[in-house]
Amino acid sequence: MNTEVAIIGGSFAGLSAAMQLVRGHRKVVVIDDQKPRNRFASYSHGIFCLDGKSPSEIKETALHQLNQYPTFSLINGRATHVENQAENGFKIFLNNTETPDISNHKSQFSSNAKIVIAQKLILATGLRDELPNIPGVAEHWGQSVVHCPYCHGYELSHRALGVLASNPLSAHQAAMLPDWGVTTLFTQNQFIPDADQLALLTKRGVKIENTPVIKINGNGKDIYSVTLANGTERSIEGLYVAPKIHADNSIVSTLGCELTDSPLGKIIKVDEFKQTSVANVYAAGDNSNPMQNGTFAIASGVMAGVSVHQSLMFG
Repeated sequence: MNTEVAIIGGSFAGLSAAMQLVRGHRKVVVIDDQKPRNRFASYSHGIFCLDGKSPSEIKETALHQLNQYPTFSLINGRATHVENQAENGFKIFLNNTETPDISNHKSQFSSNAKIVIAQKLILATGLRDELPNIPGVAEHWGQSVVHCPYCHGYELSHRALGVLASNPLSAHQAAMLPDWGVTTLFTQNQFIPDADQLALLTKRGVKIENTPVIKINGNGKDIYSVTLANGTERSIEGLYVAPKIHADNSIVSTLGCELTDSPLGKIIKVDEFKQTSVANVYAAGDNSNPMQNGTFAIASGVMAGVSVHQSLMFG
């Protein structure tokens, strides 16, 4: 099957890129493995006019709107490999694919398709979060163990809050949080604030705890304390941690997309139009944004979609 644009990834960035392209009468197929980075969060916050909607509800609305356009197609499945055929486009190999049964879906493609060939490619593949290997962190991730106060802070307001230090920027994160609640910075005895950071933290009323956290205690959604290495327990009802991030995956690596440093890890290097280092390959969303949230992902997708639409003028 042939299309003008293939988008790998069907969350906020990928679907917003698709919207720009189908409105320009371009043929688009979105390949979605249904494992978005935001799947651990019950609600999305801070997104204009969508505050409090669940990620799945936002996606469902976007798909309903996209399916009104005859040049849009969706494949629920995983892109396992991409071959760059230069002037002949990209050959995308799929695994366990199916075209979903969505009302008004006007897909021109068969449900058993295993290969998509596209002139242009948008990678909206998100990021992989590497969480601290501490019991209780993964179990509460996206609920009461979170990464962003703008995304989750209001819902955790007026609680005893903590920052589990994972990099030198954790002190900056801790200095932000007193606007939401009384805050303790757990340095893990690795990320000790320097003099300037300590002065700001003291001014902001942040407490410092150097004894490492070894366990997060909670009920699967809400946490109530952390256990320290000396056996003591500290009451904490909301914990912030900045995970290490990884944008690289087998497709990014095979294509040879150049990576660049961000504060928390490697992301795909793009120009201001979301073009990667590989001709006709664009990246949108968290995988190419140094700062990440839903709004930035949507905006990034818009830019990628518009850029690809304009590039199609030249073949």
